Amino acid sequence: MPKLPVAAAFGLTALALIQTPAMASSEPLPVHVGGRVIRAADGLSFGWPCVYFESRFNGTGVRVRFDAPEQNLRLLVDGRERTLFRNAGRVDLTLEDLGAGDHVVRLEKQSESQTGGGRFTGFFPTGDGRPLPAPARSRQIEFIGDSYSVGYGDVSSARTCTPQEIHDTTDTQRAFGPLVARRFDADYRINAYSGYGVVRNYGGKDPGASLPTLYARLKPDDPRAAVGADPDWRPAIIVVNLGVNDFSTPLHAGEAWADEAALRDAYRRRYVDFLQELHRAQPQARFILMGWVNTVGADIAQVAATVNARTPNLATALPSDGLDLQACDWHPSQADHVKLASLVERAITTMDGDWRPTP
Repeated sequence: MPKLPVAAAFGLTALALIQTPAMASSEPLPVHVGGRVIRAADGLSFGWPCVYFESRFNGTGVRVRFDAPEQNLRLLVDGRERTLFRNAGRVDLTLEDLGAGDHVVRLEKQSESQTGGGRFTGFFPTGDGRPLPAPARSRQIEFIGDSYSVGYGDVSSARTCTPQEIHDTTDTQRAFGPLVARRFDADYRINAYSGYGVVRNYGGKDPGASLPTLYARLKPDDPRAAVGADPDWRPAIIVVNLGVNDFSTPLHAGEAWADEAALRDAYRRRYVDFLQELHRAQPQARFILMGWVNTVGADIAQVAATVNARTPNLATALPSDGLDLQACDWHPSQADHVKLASLVERAITTMDGDWRPTP
């Protein structure tokens, strides 16, 4: 068995960890994956925010193996947080104090990784532990967006943050998307990337690239890993929140648009095309289009009207305002994310009466 690193090396905040693990099975437990991954013989590579892995087993202990340099992840057992990994690196950890019976183990990504990401090797039962069917939920919701959907610096109590503080205070699992999904007991995917827009990125950086460009990838920094058909992912709702980066900084000389009017026209056209692409891939899904009312409120209303003229009731525009933006770099705070989650929840229950929050 590999020697376990000391707790301080991982920044662990839970204490009930066994550092001399019992023998674990060589066969990993069946795993339920939330989010996009690249499957390979040596594990599941991940890069998008909020990816999570869940397994069930009967026994008293479980071994957890993954490698995620510079990433923050949370380990839960039976819904209770057991360990926080800060800048995790290579982890080979065994928990042996779980008590006899059935258990659910979950590893979830908190931080954003625009490059790098990590690789999940698996959960392995210890001793006489035996696998149970992996958990899965009947409902699925997808969230596509930028730093607002990432939960950029969302647990920060200050607006002024260093790059390291932004990394350390970003917890996508506490952003509005996962909050909404948990209210409906739904599986979720967060395909979001800070700084990117529909046609233009923050400050005009990376011209020619955009969130729709990255969306076609299983991992945002790997253009070779294209998204293919995934019969297990059929979301009923797709929530898109894009536009802040397209318009929050002024155009400079040399950009592709002569003025803001031309940029807004390009934004609306590409947004409509992107929704049509998503609709062809996920014809069962309906769309909620979010955006800051003063920035893109009129634009997303026009985009929704355009796609609804082709496919009635396909999209709902959901502008927002009244946020305190107290998190890093004037991003939504935890209180804001709760407000946004409630806004989306109401929209979902209005557009589909079969969707009611779980008790």
